[in-house]
Amino acid sequence: MRKLDQLIPPRPFTHLNTTTSAAHSTATILNPRDTYCRGDQLDILLEVRDHLGRKKEYGGDFLRARMSSPALNAGASGKVTDFNNGTYLVSFTLFWAGQVSLSLLLIHPSEGASALWRARNQGYDKVIFMGLFANTTSQAHSECGLILKTSAELCQYLDTRDQEAFYCVRPQHLPCDALTHVTTRNKKISYLSKEEWRLFHRSNVGIEIMKNLTSIQVLPCKKRETIKRKCQIGMKSPFPSGYTLKRKWITAFCKQIELYETKNINDCLKRKLIYLMGDSTLRQWIYYLQKAVKTLKYFDYHGTGIFKTHVLLDAERHILIQWKKHGHPFVTQKLFSVKEENYIPREIDRVAGDNDTAIVITFGQHFRPFPISIFTRRALNVQKAIERLFLRSPETKVIFKTENTRELYLNAEMFGDFHGYVQNLIIRDIFVNLNVGIIDAWDMTVACHTNAAHPPDYVIGNQINMFLNYIC
Repeated sequence: MRKLDQLIPPRPFTHLNTTTSAAHSTATILNPRDTYCRGDQLDILLEVRDHLGRKKEYGGDFLRARMSSPALNAGASGKVTDFNNGTYLVSFTLFWAGQVSLSLLLIHPSEGASALWRARNQGYDKVIFMGLFANTTSQAHSECGLILKTSAELCQYLDTRDQEAFYCVRPQHLPCDALTHVTTRNKKISYLSKEEWRLFHRSNVGIEIMKNLTSIQVLPCKKRETIKRKCQIGMKSPFPSGYTLKRKWITAFCKQIELYETKNINDCLKRKLIYLMGDSTLRQWIYYLQKAVKTLKYFDYHGTGIFKTHVLLDAERHILIQWKKHGHPFVTQKLFSVKEENYIPREIDRVAGDNDTAIVITFGQHFRPFPISIFTRRALNVQKAIERLFLRSPETKVIFKTENTRELYLNAEMFGDFHGYVQNLIIRDIFVNLNVGIIDAWDMTVACHTNAAHPPDYVIGNQINMFLNYIC
Protein backbone atom coordinates (compact mmCIF):
# COMPACT_ATOMS: atom_id res chain seq x y z
CA MET A 1 0.00 0.00 0.00
CA ARG A 2 2.88 2.34 0.80
CA LYS A 3 4.40 1.64 -2.61
CA LEU A 4 1.11 2.42 -4.34
CA ASP A 5 0.51 5.59 -2.32
CA GLN A 6 3.96 6.80 -3.41
CA LEU A 7 3.14 5.92 -7.03
CA ILE A 8 -0.18 7.81 -6.92
CA PRO A 9 0.44 10.73 -4.52
CA PRO A 10 -2.36 13.19 -3.67
CA ARG A 11 -2.50 15.97 -6.28
CA PRO A 12 -4.10 19.34 -5.51
CA PHE A 13 -7.13 19.96 -7.71
CA THR A 14 -8.72 23.37 -7.83
CA HIS A 15 -9.82 23.89 -11.42
CA LEU A 16 -9.87 22.07 -14.76
CA ASN A 17 -7.47 24.73 -16.14
CA THR A 18 -4.63 23.57 -13.88
CA THR A 19 -4.89 19.91 -14.96
CA THR A 20 -2.97 18.29 -17.83
CA SER A 21 -4.09 19.36 -21.30
CA ALA A 22 -3.56 17.09 -24.31
CA ALA A 23 -3.80 20.09 -26.65
CA HIS A 24 -1.07 22.11 -24.89
CA SER A 25 1.32 19.20 -24.26
CA THR A 26 4.13 18.58 -26.76
CA ALA A 27 5.51 15.30 -28.09
CA THR A 28 8.89 15.34 -29.87
CA ILE A 29 10.55 12.41 -31.66
CA LEU A 30 14.11 12.02 -30.35
CA ASN A 31 16.79 11.65 -33.07
CA PRO A 32 14.24 11.58 -35.94
CA ARG A 33 15.14 9.78 -39.17
CA ASP A 34 13.61 9.62 -42.64
CA THR A 35 13.20 5.86 -42.42
CA TYR A 36 13.49 3.24 -39.71
CA CYS A 37 14.32 -0.47 -39.73
CA ARG A 38 12.14 -3.22 -38.33
CA GLY A 39 13.33 -3.94 -34.80
CA ASP A 40 14.51 -0.36 -34.14
CA GLN A 41 13.33 1.57 -31.11
CA LEU A 42 11.66 4.94 -31.57
CA ASP A 43 11.62 7.29 -28.58
CA ILE A 44 9.39 10.28 -27.99
CA LEU A 45 9.81 12.93 -25.32
CA LEU A 46 6.50 14.16 -23.92
CA GLU A 47 6.30 17.44 -22.01
CA VAL A 48 2.92 18.00 -20.39
CA ARG A 49 1.32 21.39 -19.83
CA ASP A 50 -1.94 22.51 -18.27
CA HIS A 51 -4.87 24.20 -20.04
CA LEU A 52 -3.24 27.62 -19.47
CA GLY A 53 -0.09 26.41 -21.26
CA ARG A 54 2.08 26.22 -18.14
CA LYS A 55 4.58 23.36 -17.84
CA LYS A 56 3.59 20.87 -15.17
CA GLU A 57 6.07 20.11 -12.41
CA TYR A 58 4.89 16.58 -11.57
CA GLY A 59 3.89 13.36 -13.33
CA GLY A 60 1.27 10.70 -12.62
CA ASP A 61 -0.82 11.16 -15.78
CA PHE A 62 -2.57 7.98 -16.92
CA LEU A 63 -1.40 7.58 -20.53
CA ARG A 64 -1.83 4.88 -23.17
CA ALA A 65 0.68 4.56 -26.02
CA ARG A 66 0.00 2.50 -29.14
CA MET A 67 1.41 2.09 -32.63
CA SER A 68 -0.61 0.65 -35.49
CA SER A 69 -0.83 -0.13 -39.21
CA PRO A 70 -4.56 -0.51 -39.96
CA ALA A 71 -3.88 -1.90 -43.46
CA LEU A 72 -1.94 -4.80 -41.88
CA ASN A 73 -4.31 -5.24 -38.90
CA ALA A 74 -1.19 -4.61 -36.82
CA GLY A 75 -0.78 -2.98 -33.43
CA ALA A 76 1.45 -2.87 -30.36
CA SER A 77 1.65 -1.07 -27.02
CA GLY A 78 4.23 1.59 -26.35
CA LYS A 79 6.08 1.84 -23.06
CA VAL A 80 5.69 5.01 -20.97
CA THR A 81 8.38 6.04 -18.46
CA ASP A 82 7.33 8.76 -16.00
CA PHE A 83 10.15 11.04 -14.80
CA ASN A 84 7.78 12.59 -12.19
CA ASN A 85 8.60 16.13 -13.31
CA GLY A 86 6.08 16.70 -16.11
CA THR A 87 8.15 14.84 -18.73
CA TYR A 88 7.74 11.29 -20.01
CA LEU A 89 9.68 9.00 -22.33
CA VAL A 90 7.43 7.05 -24.69
CA SER A 91 9.23 4.12 -26.37
CA PHE A 92 8.02 2.05 -29.31
CA THR A 93 9.65 -1.13 -30.63
CA LEU A 94 9.08 -1.14 -34.40
CA PHE A 95 7.99 -4.77 -34.67
CA TRP A 96 6.88 -4.83 -38.32
CA ALA A 97 7.64 -3.11 -41.64
CA GLY A 98 5.23 -0.67 -43.28
CA GLN A 99 3.54 2.68 -42.71
CA VAL A 100 3.15 3.03 -38.92
CA SER A 101 0.96 5.51 -37.04
CA LEU A 102 1.71 6.50 -33.45
CA SER A 103 -0.84 7.37 -30.79
CA LEU A 104 -0.60 8.63 -27.22
CA LEU A 105 -3.85 9.05 -25.31
CA LEU A 106 -4.29 11.06 -22.15
CA ILE A 107 -6.80 8.77 -20.44
CA HIS A 108 -6.83 10.79 -17.19
CA PRO A 109 -4.66 13.68 -15.97
CA SER A 110 -2.65 13.05 -12.80
CA GLU A 111 -5.26 14.98 -10.79
CA GLY A 112 -7.92 12.55 -12.06
CA ALA A 113 -5.79 9.50 -11.25
CA SER A 114 -5.20 10.87 -7.75
CA ALA A 115 -8.94 11.51 -7.25
CA LEU A 116 -9.82 7.98 -8.44
CA TRP A 117 -7.26 6.46 -6.07
CA ARG A 118 -8.62 8.42 -3.09
CA ALA A 119 -12.26 7.66 -3.98
CA ARG A 120 -11.58 3.97 -4.51
CA ASN A 121 -10.17 3.42 -1.05
CA GLN A 122 -12.82 5.43 0.77
CA GLY A 123 -15.73 3.01 0.89
CA TYR A 124 -17.27 -0.38 0.17
CA ASP A 125 -20.79 0.82 -0.60
CA LYS A 126 -20.63 1.67 -4.33
CA VAL A 127 -22.14 -1.79 -4.94
CA ILE A 128 -25.04 -3.23 -2.97
CA PHE A 129 -25.35 -7.02 -2.60
CA MET A 130 -28.75 -8.65 -2.06
CA GLY A 131 -28.88 -12.18 -0.70
CA LEU A 132 -31.71 -14.67 -1.23
CA PHE A 133 -32.37 -16.95 1.74
CA ALA A 134 -34.62 -19.95 1.13
CA ASN A 135 -35.89 -23.17 2.67
CA THR A 136 -38.86 -25.43 1.90
CA THR A 137 -41.46 -23.11 3.44
CA SER A 138 -40.27 -19.57 2.91
CA GLN A 139 -37.75 -17.22 1.38
CA ALA A 140 -36.44 -13.77 2.19
CA HIS A 141 -34.15 -11.13 0.75
CA SER A 142 -31.52 -9.39 2.83
CA GLU A 143 -28.72 -6.87 2.31
CA CYS A 144 -25.19 -8.34 2.12
CA GLY A 145 -21.68 -7.04 1.58
CA LEU A 146 -17.95 -7.34 2.16
CA ILE A 147 -18.42 -4.92 5.07
CA LEU A 148 -21.79 -3.83 6.48
CA LYS A 149 -22.32 -0.75 8.63
CA THR A 150 -25.40 -1.66 10.64
CA SER A 151 -26.42 -2.51 14.18
CA ALA A 152 -28.62 -5.39 12.93
CA GLU A 153 -27.65 -9.00 13.65
CA LEU A 154 -25.34 -10.30 10.93
CA CYS A 155 -24.68 -13.64 9.28
CA GLN A 156 -20.92 -13.97 8.93
CA TYR A 157 -19.44 -16.11 6.16
CA LEU A 158 -15.78 -16.15 7.07
CA ASP A 159 -12.77 -17.98 5.68
CA THR A 160 -10.67 -17.70 8.83
CA ARG A 161 -7.40 -18.91 7.30
CA ASP A 162 -7.41 -16.41 4.44
CA GLN A 163 -9.36 -13.68 6.27
CA GLU A 164 -11.92 -13.44 3.47
CA ALA A 165 -15.29 -12.27 4.78
CA PHE A 166 -18.83 -11.77 3.49
CA TYR A 167 -21.79 -10.66 5.61
CA CYS A 168 -25.56 -10.54 5.33
CA VAL A 169 -28.17 -8.98 7.59
CA ARG A 170 -29.78 -12.00 9.25
CA PRO A 171 -33.35 -12.43 7.96
CA GLN A 172 -36.16 -13.13 10.40
CA HIS A 173 -37.25 -16.79 10.72
CA LEU A 174 -34.44 -18.15 8.49
CA PRO A 175 -30.98 -19.43 9.51
CA CYS A 176 -27.73 -18.04 8.03
CA ASP A 177 -27.17 -21.39 6.25
CA ALA A 178 -30.25 -20.70 4.12
CA LEU A 179 -28.37 -18.20 1.90
CA THR A 180 -28.54 -19.66 -1.62
CA HIS A 181 -28.17 -16.84 -4.16
CA VAL A 182 -26.83 -13.30 -4.44
CA THR A 183 -27.33 -10.45 -6.88
CA THR A 184 -25.84 -6.95 -6.99
CA ARG A 185 -26.73 -3.49 -8.18
CA ASN A 186 -24.70 -0.31 -8.40
CA LYS A 187 -25.52 2.30 -5.78
CA LYS A 188 -25.77 5.98 -6.68
CA ILE A 189 -22.91 6.91 -4.42
CA SER A 190 -19.67 8.72 -5.21
CA TYR A 191 -16.60 9.87 -3.33
CA LEU A 192 -15.67 12.36 -6.07
CA SER A 193 -16.61 16.03 -5.91
CA LYS A 194 -18.74 17.68 -8.63
CA GLU A 195 -15.64 19.49 -9.89
CA GLU A 196 -13.63 16.22 -9.99
CA TRP A 197 -16.38 14.53 -12.02
CA ARG A 198 -15.72 17.04 -14.82
CA LEU A 199 -12.38 15.27 -15.37
CA PHE A 200 -14.26 12.09 -16.29
CA HIS A 201 -16.77 13.57 -18.73
CA ARG A 202 -16.54 11.81 -22.06
CA SER A 203 -14.93 14.88 -23.71
CA ASN A 204 -12.03 14.75 -21.20
CA VAL A 205 -11.22 11.01 -21.38
CA GLY A 206 -8.81 9.40 -23.87
CA ILE A 207 -7.66 12.56 -25.71
CA GLU A 208 -4.99 12.20 -28.40
CA ILE A 209 -1.76 14.07 -27.60
CA MET A 210 0.20 13.27 -30.80
CA LYS A 211 -2.28 14.65 -33.35
CA ASN A 212 0.44 16.45 -35.32
CA LEU A 213 2.90 13.56 -35.66
CA THR A 214 2.91 12.16 -39.18
CA SER A 215 3.14 8.41 -39.67
CA ILE A 216 6.60 6.89 -40.09
CA GLN A 217 8.02 4.50 -42.67
CA VAL A 218 9.54 1.26 -41.35
CA LEU A 219 11.64 -0.84 -43.76
CA PRO A 220 12.31 -4.60 -43.44
CA CYS A 221 16.16 -4.09 -43.42
CA LYS A 222 18.14 -7.32 -43.09
CA LYS A 223 19.07 -7.72 -39.46
CA ARG A 224 20.37 -10.69 -37.55
CA GLU A 225 17.40 -12.30 -35.87
CA THR A 226 18.01 -13.43 -32.32
CA ILE A 227 16.94 -17.04 -31.86
CA LYS A 228 14.17 -17.13 -29.31
CA ARG A 229 13.54 -20.07 -26.98
CA LYS A 230 10.20 -21.84 -27.16
CA CYS A 231 7.54 -20.26 -24.94
CA GLN A 232 7.45 -21.93 -21.56
CA ILE A 233 6.16 -21.45 -18.03
CA GLY A 234 8.29 -19.24 -15.81
CA MET A 235 9.56 -16.94 -18.55
CA LYS A 236 9.52 -13.27 -17.62
CA SER A 237 6.99 -11.37 -19.72
CA PRO A 238 8.31 -7.90 -20.66
CA PHE A 239 6.19 -4.92 -21.73
CA PRO A 240 5.27 -4.82 -24.52
CA SER A 241 5.12 -8.61 -24.54
CA GLY A 242 4.33 -8.84 -28.25
CA TYR A 243 2.36 -7.36 -31.12
CA THR A 244 -0.54 -8.23 -33.37
CA LEU A 245 -0.12 -8.66 -37.15
CA LYS A 246 -3.02 -9.74 -39.39
CA ARG A 247 -4.90 -10.19 -36.11
CA LYS A 248 -2.46 -12.89 -34.94
CA TRP A 249 -0.57 -12.30 -31.69
CA ILE A 250 3.23 -12.68 -31.97
CA THR A 251 5.17 -12.79 -28.71
CA ALA A 252 8.31 -10.71 -28.36
CA PHE A 253 10.08 -12.86 -25.78
CA CYS A 254 9.65 -16.49 -26.92
CA LYS A 255 9.08 -18.67 -29.98
CA GLN A 256 5.46 -19.52 -30.56
CA ILE A 257 3.92 -22.42 -32.45
CA GLU A 258 0.57 -21.72 -34.10
CA LEU A 259 -2.01 -24.10 -32.71
CA TYR A 260 -5.21 -22.81 -34.28
CA GLU A 261 -6.18 -26.06 -36.08
CA THR A 262 -8.52 -28.57 -34.40
CA LYS A 263 -6.05 -31.47 -34.78
CA ASN A 264 -3.18 -29.48 -33.25
CA ILE A 265 -5.34 -28.33 -30.35
CA ASN A 266 -6.58 -31.91 -29.80
CA ASP A 267 -3.03 -33.30 -29.80
CA CYS A 268 -1.99 -30.66 -27.31
CA LEU A 269 -4.98 -31.16 -24.98
CA LYS A 270 -4.92 -34.98 -24.98
CA ARG A 271 -5.25 -36.34 -21.39
CA LYS A 272 -5.30 -32.81 -19.98
CA LEU A 273 -7.30 -31.59 -16.98
CA ILE A 274 -7.75 -27.84 -17.29
CA TYR A 275 -9.25 -25.68 -14.56
CA LEU A 276 -10.25 -22.15 -15.54
CA MET A 277 -10.78 -20.07 -12.38
CA GLY A 278 -12.02 -16.52 -12.63
CA ASP A 279 -14.44 -14.17 -14.30
CA SER A 280 -16.40 -14.10 -17.57
CA THR A 281 -13.31 -13.16 -19.62
CA LEU A 282 -12.11 -16.74 -18.91
CA ARG A 283 -15.59 -18.18 -19.52
CA GLN A 284 -15.12 -16.80 -23.06
CA TRP A 285 -12.40 -19.47 -23.49
CA ILE A 286 -15.00 -22.22 -22.98
CA TYR A 287 -17.30 -20.66 -25.60
CA TYR A 288 -14.42 -20.23 -28.06
CA LEU A 289 -13.08 -23.78 -27.63
CA GLN A 290 -16.56 -25.27 -28.03
CA LYS A 291 -16.86 -23.55 -31.43
CA ALA A 292 -13.24 -24.12 -32.53
CA VAL A 293 -12.84 -27.79 -31.51
CA LYS A 294 -15.86 -29.87 -32.53
CA THR A 295 -14.73 -32.93 -30.53
CA LEU A 296 -15.15 -31.01 -27.27
CA LYS A 297 -18.74 -31.48 -26.08
CA TYR A 298 -20.54 -29.27 -23.61
CA PHE A 299 -21.55 -31.13 -20.44
CA ASP A 300 -24.67 -29.65 -18.87
CA TYR A 301 -23.58 -29.05 -15.31
CA HIS A 302 -26.75 -28.68 -13.29
CA GLY A 303 -27.54 -25.14 -12.23
CA THR A 304 -29.05 -21.99 -13.66
CA GLY A 305 -27.69 -19.06 -15.62
CA ILE A 306 -24.35 -18.26 -17.21
CA PHE A 307 -22.52 -18.20 -13.88
CA LYS A 308 -22.91 -21.91 -13.17
CA THR A 309 -19.88 -24.18 -13.59
CA HIS A 310 -19.17 -24.82 -17.31
CA VAL A 311 -17.58 -28.09 -18.45
CA LEU A 312 -16.24 -29.27 -21.84
CA LEU A 313 -15.44 -32.96 -22.33
CA ASP A 314 -13.79 -35.15 -24.94
CA ALA A 315 -14.18 -38.67 -23.50
CA GLU A 316 -12.20 -40.32 -26.29
CA ARG A 317 -9.11 -38.16 -25.70
CA HIS A 318 -9.67 -37.85 -21.93
CA ILE A 319 -9.87 -34.04 -22.01
CA LEU A 320 -11.73 -32.09 -19.33
CA ILE A 321 -11.95 -28.28 -19.29
CA GLN A 322 -13.85 -26.62 -16.45
CA TRP A 323 -14.69 -22.97 -15.77
CA LYS A 324 -15.73 -21.82 -12.32
CA LYS A 325 -16.35 -18.24 -11.31
CA HIS A 326 -14.32 -16.70 -8.53
CA GLY A 327 -15.84 -15.96 -5.11
CA HIS A 328 -16.99 -12.59 -3.71
CA PRO A 329 -16.98 -9.90 -4.88
CA PHE A 330 -18.88 -10.83 -8.03
CA VAL A 331 -20.73 -7.88 -9.54
CA THR A 332 -23.77 -8.67 -11.69
CA GLN A 333 -27.48 -7.88 -11.75
CA LYS A 334 -28.18 -11.53 -12.56
CA LEU A 335 -28.92 -13.89 -9.66
CA PHE A 336 -26.06 -16.34 -9.03
CA SER A 337 -25.72 -19.33 -6.71
CA VAL A 338 -23.31 -19.13 -3.78
CA LYS A 339 -23.51 -22.88 -3.20
CA GLU A 340 -21.16 -24.02 -5.95
CA GLU A 341 -18.61 -21.22 -5.70
CA ASN A 342 -15.48 -20.81 -3.67
CA TYR A 343 -12.55 -18.45 -3.38
CA ILE A 344 -9.79 -19.28 -5.90
CA PRO A 345 -7.23 -20.24 -3.19
CA ARG A 346 -9.67 -22.88 -1.88
CA GLU A 347 -10.25 -24.18 -5.43
CA ILE A 348 -6.48 -24.46 -6.00
CA ASP A 349 -6.17 -26.38 -2.70
CA ARG A 350 -8.59 -29.01 -4.09
CA VAL A 351 -6.48 -29.72 -7.20
CA ALA A 352 -4.22 -32.76 -6.77
CA GLY A 353 -2.09 -31.71 -9.74
CA ASP A 354 0.25 -33.56 -12.09
CA ASN A 355 2.08 -33.06 -15.39
CA ASP A 356 -1.21 -33.13 -17.33
CA THR A 357 -3.02 -30.61 -15.13
CA ALA A 358 -3.18 -26.89 -15.92
CA ILE A 359 -4.80 -24.06 -14.00
CA VAL A 360 -5.62 -20.68 -15.53
CA ILE A 361 -6.47 -17.82 -13.18
CA THR A 362 -7.86 -14.35 -13.78
CA PHE A 363 -9.62 -11.88 -11.52
CA GLY A 364 -9.82 -8.13 -11.29
CA GLN A 365 -12.76 -6.62 -13.20
CA HIS A 366 -15.20 -7.34 -10.35
CA PHE A 367 -12.78 -5.91 -7.76
CA ARG A 368 -12.52 -2.46 -9.36
CA PRO A 369 -15.38 -0.83 -7.35
CA PHE A 370 -13.88 -1.86 -3.98
CA PRO A 371 -10.89 -0.67 -1.90
CA ILE A 372 -7.59 -2.06 -3.22
CA SER A 373 -6.97 -4.02 0.02
CA ILE A 374 -9.67 -6.54 -1.07
CA PHE A 375 -7.83 -7.23 -4.33
CA THR A 376 -4.38 -7.30 -2.70
CA ARG A 377 -5.47 -9.77 -0.04
CA ARG A 378 -6.96 -12.08 -2.69
CA ALA A 379 -3.81 -11.89 -4.83
CA LEU A 380 -1.62 -12.78 -1.82
CA ASN A 381 -3.93 -15.67 -0.89
CA VAL A 382 -3.77 -16.98 -4.48
CA GLN A 383 0.03 -16.70 -4.39
CA LYS A 384 0.17 -18.80 -1.18
CA ALA A 385 -2.22 -21.40 -2.65
CA ILE A 386 0.01 -21.73 -5.76
CA GLU A 387 3.05 -22.20 -3.52
CA ARG A 388 1.20 -24.96 -1.63
CA LEU A 389 0.25 -26.58 -4.96
CA PHE A 390 3.88 -26.53 -6.15
CA LEU A 391 5.01 -28.24 -2.91
CA ARG A 392 2.76 -31.23 -3.60
CA SER A 393 2.93 -31.09 -7.41
CA PRO A 394 5.68 -28.91 -8.92
CA GLU A 395 4.86 -30.18 -12.43
CA THR A 396 1.34 -28.71 -12.48
CA LYS A 397 1.18 -25.80 -14.92
CA VAL A 398 -0.23 -22.50 -13.66
CA ILE A 399 -0.96 -19.60 -15.97
CA PHE A 400 -2.16 -16.16 -14.93
CA LYS A 401 -4.16 -14.13 -17.44
CA THR A 402 -4.05 -10.43 -16.59
CA GLU A 403 -7.07 -8.18 -16.80
CA ASN A 404 -7.89 -6.70 -20.18
CA THR A 405 -8.84 -3.10 -20.93
CA ARG A 406 -12.51 -2.24 -21.26
CA GLU A 407 -14.86 0.55 -22.42
CA LEU A 408 -13.25 3.99 -22.02
CA TYR A 409 -16.41 5.90 -21.20
CA LEU A 410 -17.75 3.83 -18.31
CA ASN A 411 -18.21 5.12 -14.79
CA ALA A 412 -14.48 5.72 -14.20
CA GLU A 413 -14.86 5.77 -10.41
CA MET A 414 -16.24 2.22 -10.35
CA PHE A 415 -15.01 0.36 -13.40
CA GLY A 416 -12.39 2.50 -15.17
CA ASP A 417 -9.16 1.07 -16.58
CA PHE A 418 -7.06 3.06 -14.13
CA HIS A 419 -8.12 0.55 -11.44
CA GLY A 420 -7.27 -2.39 -13.72
CA TYR A 421 -3.86 -0.88 -14.45
CA VAL A 422 -3.06 -0.62 -10.71
CA GLN A 423 -4.27 -4.20 -10.15
CA ASN A 424 -2.01 -5.48 -12.93
CA LEU A 425 0.97 -3.75 -11.27
CA ILE A 426 0.08 -5.55 -8.01
CA ILE A 427 -0.18 -8.94 -9.76
CA ARG A 428 3.22 -8.51 -11.43
CA ASP A 429 4.73 -7.59 -8.07
CA ILE A 430 3.17 -10.47 -6.12
CA PHE A 431 3.69 -13.19 -8.76
CA VAL A 432 7.19 -12.08 -9.82
CA ASN A 433 9.05 -15.07 -8.32
CA LEU A 434 6.41 -17.74 -8.99
CA ASN A 435 7.03 -20.32 -11.71
CA VAL A 436 3.89 -19.36 -13.66
CA GLY A 437 3.11 -18.39 -17.23
CA ILE A 438 1.73 -14.91 -17.90
CA ILE A 439 -0.79 -14.10 -20.63
CA ASP A 440 -0.76 -10.32 -20.85
CA ALA A 441 -4.36 -9.68 -21.88
CA TRP A 442 -3.91 -5.97 -21.11
CA ASP A 443 -1.10 -5.69 -23.65
CA MET A 444 -3.06 -7.72 -26.22
CA THR A 445 -6.21 -5.60 -25.92
CA VAL A 446 -4.26 -2.32 -26.15
CA ALA A 447 -2.43 -3.66 -29.24
CA CYS A 448 -5.72 -4.77 -30.83
CA HIS A 449 -7.50 -1.56 -29.77
CA THR A 450 -10.48 -3.50 -28.44
CA ASN A 451 -11.98 -1.46 -25.62
CA ALA A 452 -14.55 -4.04 -24.52
CA ALA A 453 -14.93 -5.89 -21.22
CA HIS A 454 -15.36 -9.04 -23.34
CA PRO A 455 -12.79 -8.89 -26.17
CA PRO A 456 -13.73 -10.25 -29.64
CA ASP A 457 -13.15 -13.88 -30.61
CA TYR A 458 -9.84 -13.37 -32.41
CA VAL A 459 -8.33 -11.91 -29.22
CA ILE A 460 -9.63 -14.88 -27.19
CA GLY A 461 -8.15 -17.22 -29.84
CA ASN A 462 -4.75 -15.53 -29.41
CA GLN A 463 -4.94 -15.91 -25.62
CA ILE A 464 -5.77 -19.61 -25.95
CA ASN A 465 -2.93 -20.10 -28.46
CA MET A 466 -0.52 -18.55 -25.95
CA PHE A 467 -1.92 -20.88 -23.26
CA LEU A 468 -1.44 -23.97 -25.47
CA ASN A 469 2.15 -22.89 -26.12
CA TYR A 470 2.75 -22.83 -22.38
CA ILE A 471 1.30 -26.29 -21.67
CA CYS A 472 2.39 -28.35 -24.72
